[in-house]
Order: sequence, then structure tokens, then C-alpha cells
Amino acid sequence: MTRRFGDRATFAVEVGEVESPDLRTVDVWAAGMQLTIDDNSAYLPSLRMAMRSTASRVRRRDVAACPFPGRSPEAVFRLLEQDGTGFRERFWFLQWGETLDSVSRYAYLDGDLVLVFSFWRPTRPVSDDVGAIFVARLAPDEFATTVRAAADLLDVRSVR
Repeated sequence: MTRRFGDRATFAVEVGEVESPDLRTVDVWAAGMQLTIDDNSAYLPSLRMAMRSTASRVRRRDVAACPFPGRSPEAVFRLLEQDGTGFRERFWFLQWGETLDSVSRYAYLDGDLVLVFSFWRPTRPVSDDVGAIFVARLAPDEFATTVRAAADLLDVRSVR
């Protein structure tokens, strides 16, 4: 049975079947797009820790402000992707392991939490999505609540 936390149209985490005591199917969605298309088998000990850390950072608003004020999220994404100085690393987001390694993703605060991402692997079911830039905006507390609730379900006691 799959449990969904959040809204696929903005941001959601779906927790699915138990594969073993340390592995479980986890799908991540943003802006109506499934981000975990190549690999959704998550190693729970590291994923739980990463999810809780991310949720805490966002709840504390410990996320950088928009790096290029006045620009569209798509333009911000392009500028960050072109950066060769390491500046863009301040905006890397959802560092949750290999389940998200086919997606370039950044986040910043601009009132809302703004997630900008693009698929870079041509393995997407809809190949027109490769290279397209997607944007999701949501309240930081909504994001943190969604991620924390999913992480709590992934607790070791929940999967045995």
C-alpha cells in the first residue's frame, strides 16, 4: 500500500512497498513530475537522515535567498547550471541519494520555497521533458511537514 504525503502538483513523497528491512520504494514528485523515474528503491537509513535534515533546514529557513532577484525561476536555473565557480552548490537541493540522480535540482527562498529542476537523462518516459525546466512553489512549512511525515513513516519500526 502506498502512502502519499503532500500534493504531486507542488511537492509530494510517496512511500510504497517494503523491499527489505533497509529498502523501500519511495517516489518523489514536484510540479506534477515524478523525479524518481530511474530508481525508486531507497536505502532507508541514509534517506531518513537526509529527509529530516532537509525538513529541518527548510523549517528554519536555512535555505539561501534567490541568487538572482528579479529573474524568473527558469532563468535562475539556467544561470546556476552555467556556474563554474561552485556558487551553485549553495542551491543544490534534495540531496537524498541515487534515487534522484537523473535530475538537476536547486531551491531557494523567494517568499515561498522555490524548487527548480530539469531531467538530464534521456530515460524519461516522455522524452520531451529532457532539458525542460520545471518549477514548484510552496510554503516552506508545508514542504517541511510533508518531508518530515514521510521520514517518520520510513522509521525502522515502521518497515519491519
